[in-house]
Amino acid sequence: MPEEFDLVTPFMVDYGVNIHIGKSVFINANCYFMDCANITIGEHTFIGPYCGLYTATHPLSYKQRNKGLEKALPITIGKNCWLGGNVSIMPGVTIGDGCVIAAGAVVNRDVEENCLVAGVPAKVIRKIDQDELL
Repeated sequence: MPEEFDLVTPFMVDYGVNIHIGKSVFINANCYFMDCANITIGEHTFIGPYCGLYTATHPLSYKQRNKGLEKALPITIGKNCWLGGNVSIMPGVTIGDGCVIAAGAVVNRDVEENCLVAGVPAKVIRKIDQDELL
């Protein structure tokens, strides 16, 4: 277990062994990590309730899907990030350090560091100045 790790249950995973968590991470209730591939969460990251991190993907063609084909792509969340409630992170996404993902966002592409993103699909709203005051 990482240092200062705080996990609120219930928490669901597929395997559990593919999840790598930095120190001082907080994961709120009712999160689901589909860890068919690696999920890496950087230190000092907060994850709100009802978030889903989904590494598995399936073919668009039902003929291929019906064969049971699936692949998994890793998810990486940087240090000092904050995911609001009910955020979904799709397969293969990397989120840079210092990002804030607004509640309800569906992140289906990489996010540069220090960005505020929101929406479905998630889009960059603005860059975050880490020295700004409240």
